[in-house]
Amino acid sequence: MLNFDSIIIGSGVAGMTAAIYLKRANLNILLIEKNIPGGQINRSSRIENYPGFKEIDGPTLAMNVYEQVNNLNIQYQYDEVKEIIKQEDLFLVKTKSQEYLTKTIILATGRSAKELGIDKEKQLVGRGISFCALCDGFFYKEKEVAIVGGGNSALEEALYLSDICKKVTIILRSKKFRASEMFQDKIKEKTNIEVLYNTQIASLEEENDRLSGIILDNGDRLNVGGLFIYIGSNPDSEVAKNLNVTTDNGYIIVDEKMKTNVNGVFACGDVIKKDVYQLATSIGEGATASNSVISYLSGIK
Repeated sequence: MLNFDSIIIGSGVAGMTAAIYLKRANLNILLIEKNIPGGQINRSSRIENYPGFKEIDGPTLAMNVYEQVNNLNIQYQYDEVKEIIKQEDLFLVKTKSQEYLTKTIILATGRSAKELGIDKEKQLVGRGISFCALCDGFFYKEKEVAIVGGGNSALEEALYLSDICKKVTIILRSKKFRASEMFQDKIKEKTNIEVLYNTQIASLEEENDRLSGIILDNGDRLNVGGLFIYIGSNPDSEVAKNLNVTTDNGYIIVDEKMKTNVNGVFACGDVIKKDVYQLATSIGEGATASNSVISYLSGIK
């Protein structure tokens, strides 16, 4: 069985940053990811608030960081962690395909998109329903689509889709946006974006196992072939359940050094409870977590 100094679970920007710092400290590490490198930033068509880049899209930034991971020859495993078991001073990490032993764990599992929780939603994911405009927007070129949500992500992707699609309808359950004024101003400038305030989706219509329309709570029907959902995220902390790591509504509680309540277990990025969920904070947390792992392995408490 392979044995490591540290296993990082999740290759979002926080996890990859932690891996880069640990590898440069000459530690034997493994980075495990069940999806694609970069995590949630792969859903961003435009990033304008990260220092050093006037503008960059999420997938490009993710691949830039992943290239650094590859250049350092960091061991990377595409797999899903199913269980972590503490065994005296070590941790047994069980994935779908293998088992590993490690002295420390960094949980950087991030968050997953929230669903609306309505009938037919799950069966229509990938068949008209999407959580990533950048990934799937091209399939709706010159067609009408809808977006649910009122935060920065929703408006950012509405702007992206407006350059591809014939019309974009934003469905907002409240009477005002939560997004920044900058995004709201840009939305107002677009002639093919319509905003429906105080509105919710009552049901979904499908034809030939694809989304064919949306029924609103006022009885109106939107003839759209695509629905993009941006209503927030849930922390992916289920993998830490067996470790009895302290959480709050699923978010892992850490101190200023990214330590959890379990010795040898650290966490960083969007899976932790914090005030600011931004690219820059996640990267800083990844660096902090790696430094804490180095200190822990050196016997420094």
